[in-house]
Order: sequence, then structure tokens, then C-alpha cells
Amino acid sequence: MAFASLLEHVGGMGRFQVFSVLLLSLPVLMMASHNLLQNFTAATSDHRCRLRPEANASGLDPEALLRVWVPRGERCRRFVTPQWWLLEANGSAPNGSRPETEPCGDGWTYDRSVFTSTIITEWDLVCSSRGLRQLAQSLYMAGVLVGGIFGGLSDRFGRRLVLTWCYLQMAAMGTCSSFAPTFTIYCLFRFLTGMAFSGIVLNSVSLSLEWMPTHMRALVGTFMGYCYTAGQFLLAGVAFAIPDWRQLQLAVSLPFFGFFLYSWWLTESARWLVMVGRSHQALRELQKVARINGKKEEGDKLDIETLRSHMEKEMTSSGTRHTVVDLVRTPVVRRISFCLCFVWFSTSFAYYGLAMDLQNFEFNIYVIQLIFGAVDIPAKLLSILTITYVGRRFTQAAALVLAGLAILANVLVPRDLQTLRTALAVFGKGCLAASFNCVFLYTGELYPTVIRQTGMGLANTMSRLGSIIAPLVKMVGEVFPALPFIIYGAAPVVSGLVAVFLPETRNLALPETVEEVERRTQSQKDEAQHLQVLLQPTQPSNSTGPR
Repeated sequence: MAFASLLEHVGGMGRFQVFSVLLLSLPVLMMASHNLLQNFTAATSDHRCRLRPEANASGLDPEALLRVWVPRGERCRRFVTPQWWLLEANGSAPNGSRPETEPCGDGWTYDRSVFTSTIITEWDLVCSSRGLRQLAQSLYMAGVLVGGIFGGLSDRFGRRLVLTWCYLQMAAMGTCSSFAPTFTIYCLFRFLTGMAFSGIVLNSVSLSLEWMPTHMRALVGTFMGYCYTAGQFLLAGVAFAIPDWRQLQLAVSLPFFGFFLYSWWLTESARWLVMVGRSHQALRELQKVARINGKKEEGDKLDIETLRSHMEKEMTSSGTRHTVVDLVRTPVVRRISFCLCFVWFSTSFAYYGLAMDLQNFEFNIYVIQLIFGAVDIPAKLLSILTITYVGRRFTQAAALVLAGLAILANVLVPRDLQTLRTALAVFGKGCLAASFNCVFLYTGELYPTVIRQTGMGLANTMSRLGSIIAPLVKMVGEVFPALPFIIYGAAPVVSGLVAVFLPETRNLALPETVEEVERRTQSQKDEAQHLQVLLQPTQPSNSTGPR
């Protein structure tokens, strides 16, 4: 409660907090444009073999040329020699033999009516090379996974410094991706872009929460979630306006140069400064916040002694070096870490299984992107209401179980009822968005300040493992079509049950030390046991009176 009281002393939710949240939310608005970008830059389209150079010399019209050179419905092979008999009304192959075909030796011709250029058309990622499309997305997600190191780095070097570097890396690597001369170099730049994405998400959440009063954390977390939702609308609009993949990649990357420039005016977390022993700088930051919030006199009254008296225990623990081992060293934090691993993995696993395969739906890809974005609005609104008035644990468990049941229900729906199948998928995606909205806030509240970013890094790692594995599960659908839905649905249901074992954090101040987390959970257990004893009915006495 110590730092929470200091925040109230310097203005609580004042102008500084509002301005800071807005600055941190602008980049989040652009995050969906990178995370879901390959729905558009790697969109597939109808294609066929390009005709042999000598084919055009025949003088036939284009339709007739295709008939004699390319088998009907074939995308990856063409005839070795022209099959003139196909132009006859009742023609048949000579000698009744099957015409010989060959791979597309001269490349492919693509339908460019929707997308003028994609990485598919640029580097011919079709037929035998079609697996490279999924490889590119998996490598991006692998970068997001490796980017979890930025969580540990920010615990050592500070939230603001690492966040500033990630803005620059996102801008530079995203821009380089748009000029990549080969597919290999493109994948390398996308990997580095994914690393930056991870660092921005981790540090934006922590830096905003660590300056927020307790009662505003849920609202701020949801606001940033809505910024990501708005980014999905923005992506659909920008992708519709810019059908060329290189220009689209550049358009969503350049704004991060602006975010990099203004990030130098962001304020470092005073919580973190205290925990690493930089009390004088923490005092200066608190006084600056008080001045911006119109509480200059209260800020001037603060001094090192006041700061130390409020956070004596936290400053004492700052001399202790914390590592990833602290995530499993003590019983309560160990249980939190294991449960959150399940929750993060399943949420991301099912979410990207649905969100990164928009072309499987029989709708316009831009429309389905808008629908998938729009469902987040009511989902996150409902989640903030339950987070605030019911609790984090209930919201997390309910969102996951409902998402899993919606996806599993698709197994029972006939494939010809495409509208119903899409509606169930959209509902499931909305529940997963609510789960993401809750777990970002919940994770930051469960871990103490000294290992918060390390814990967020672990959570990010499990999330990205889920997003990397999700595309691989789709390959199983070629053998058993229903199996991907069964796997995508079962994982959230199991994790929703696991989430029940997490401690509740509603209306509680952010913990500063590992010991505080242990004490708080033990205190909650003691209160629950005491309440249980009080609610038990009084047992009748077995003794008998005097005869």
C-alpha cells in the first residue's frame, strides 16, 4: 500500500497519468497492423502456370490458349505439349492416353484483382513452396517469443529505456522489411520486428500500470486493449487502400519513428527506481508528476526520508538480486507461474488459430477483418465490467471456458452451414480477446514489482509458443478436418479450469516483493478458513444433563 499512497499524494489519476496513457496507447493502436499484417501481405490468390513463350505465337485467343496448355482446375502443372484436341467439341486424347504434364517452369500468373502484389506473388510461394508462407509467420512469432528477453532487460535497465529502443527497432526493421530483396532477408527483418513487438507490449503495460492508482488499473488496461481493437479496424482500412505489400509494410512501420522520438519524454517508473536503489531519481520523478498534476506543494514536501519511510521494506529488498528462478522459488509465486503459463499458451494458441486464417471464411477478407475486430468491442466491455465488479479470476476462467466451448461446438455444425460456423468462430474470438484483455492486467497484478517484467517475459514466452504451434495444428486438418477445432477448443477449456487456482487481485495494491505476495495469499486463506468456521452450523452437545 505504500507506493499507492504516494501516488494519491501526488495527484492520483491526474493530468500526468492521462497524458502518459495516451502516449503509450498510440503505438498500441499500430500493433495489430504488424501482428496481423500477413493476412494481407501474404494473402493467397488464384494462380496458374505461366504459358510457354512459344504458346502466344499460335494466334489463339487467351481462353483457348489456356484450354490447350493448362489442365482444367490445375494450379501447379501444365501440359508438356499443346492438347489441340481439347478445342474440339467431342475430341479425345490421341490413343486414349493421359496427356503428359510438367511443373510450372516459367513461373505463375496470378489473379491481381484484389491484391496487386503480395509476398506470395513476389517470390512465388505457391505449389511446392506454399509452406514458406506459414514459415514466414512462424518466424515472426518466433521473434516475438525471443523478444521476451526485453522483459528481463527492463527489470535491469528500466522500462522507458528498453521501450524507446523497441520503438526504434520496430521502425527500422519494419521499414527494412518493405525493401527486402529476397524472401530470406524478409524473414530475418520480420523476426527482428517480432522481437520489437514483444518489447513494446511488455513495457507499455508495465509502465502504464506502475503509474496508475489501484482503482484505475482495470480501466486503463481495458483502454489499451481497445486501442489494439481499433488497430484491427485501422489495418483493414489501410490494407484496402494500399493493395501493394511493400507500400503497406512501409505505411505501418514509419509511424514508429515518431513514437521513438517522443518516447524520450516518457517518465521512468518510480516503483522500479525505488526497487533498484535509485531513490533520488525516484523522488525527482514523483515531484515532476506532482507538478504536472497541479500538486506542486505536496510534491515539494516529499523528501528522501518520506520516501524511505513509506517504502522501507521495498528499499531493503532492492539489494537482493532477482532472477527467473524467483518465479518458481516460493510456493505461491510458483503456483501463479504455472497457472499463468497454461492461460497464456491456450489464449494465444486458440486466438491465432482463428485470427490468422481469415481466407478460410467465405467472406470478403476486409469485411471479416472488420467483423473480427468489431467483436472485441462488446467482449472487452463485458470483461471490464466483470473484472471491476466481480473479479479477475472469474473473468479469466469464464472467458476461456466459453471460448473453448464455442470452438468445440463448430465440430458438431455441418460444413454447409458456413454462416453459423463463422458466427461461432467470431464469438470464440471475442471471448479470447476478453481473455487477453484480462490476462495482461491480471499478470501485472499477480507478480511483484521486483520480478514483474521477468514474469511478463515468461508469460510472453508461453503466449508465443502457442502462436507458433497454432499454424502447425492446421496441417493436421488435411488428415482429419475436425481435429484442429477439437484441439483449439480443448486447450482454452482446460486452461479456464486451471485459472480457478489463481489468487484474486481485485481492489488490491500492486505487490512490491515476493514475500508480500506470499503473505497476502496466506492472509486470504486464513480469512477464508475463518469465514468457513463462522458459517458452519453449531453442533449440538453430546453431553447429557444431571440425572
